[in-house]
Amino acid sequence: MAIKSILLTLTSYPEPTPVSVVEDAVCVAATLGAHLAAVSCEVHVELPGNLLSGSIGNISGIIAGEAEKSRKSARDLLAAFDAAAGKAGVPHETITEKCPTVDVPEVLVDYARLHDLTIVPVPESYDQWYAESVIFESGRPTLILPETPRARAFELNTVVVAWDFSRAATRAISDALPVLERAKKVRVLTVGNEKTFDTKHSAEELAKNLARHGIDVVLDKVDADGRQIASVLEAYVVAHKADVLVMGAYGHARWREFILGGATQSLLSKPPLPILLSH
Repeated sequence: MAIKSILLTLTSYPEPTPVSVVEDAVCVAATLGAHLAAVSCEVHVELPGNLLSGSIGNISGIIAGEAEKSRKSARDLLAAFDAAAGKAGVPHETITEKCPTVDVPEVLVDYARLHDLTIVPVPESYDQWYAESVIFESGRPTLILPETPRARAFELNTVVVAWDFSRAATRAISDALPVLERAKKVRVLTVGNEKTFDTKHSAEELAKNLARHGIDVVLDKVDADGRQIASVLEAYVVAHKADVLVMGAYGHARWREFILGGATQSLLSKPPLPILLSH
């Protein structure tokens, strides 16, 4: 199934999403030929009653100031998005929500469930709470975009698939088919000596299935050699100048119970490239 509807989540607080992410997201939508909707929440900070009644002076003024900061960031981001999408000729729309800070993840998940793919920028400066919520609760694939500016625009020259014979990895490949079909080169990576695989179903069989979709793949196997899986994946995508990494997301965000060497959490904390995750 083609990806025809993409959601971009833009953070207005505590720090706004960089405009470079907006430009990357527009490029993703243009590459996939999809409609792009951007949502940003104007948030207001809620404090416990004991703090509101405490000795901190002008607390209501501080809260109002933070709300205004969020409002301005949200509007500026959506204006930048509208201009970038219009310039690129990408069909688009903007969505503004107003809610308490703690409700933002739920709002984003609700919108994500109504789109084929959700793009979530991941900051390095604070918690990846929003991204985890969308990945694990939306039931839709999520494309993680690093907030750190990248040297080149989004492309689909080389896509790497992390294949470990799991349900999550299988789901990720299925969700990523429209991306894989457009990629110039697809590399399927299996990491050896890291976990026990069902060897009755080999990567070669996966390659046959992808070939029926018109996707030619290069099969690679790398020995973990005692390294964590996230380190192996990062080294591989850097060495092969990958544009996107496709992988399954493991565990549950609420308790942060990540398996496979904590690969999901590790890569989310500082994504080296755009990562398409499915759970």
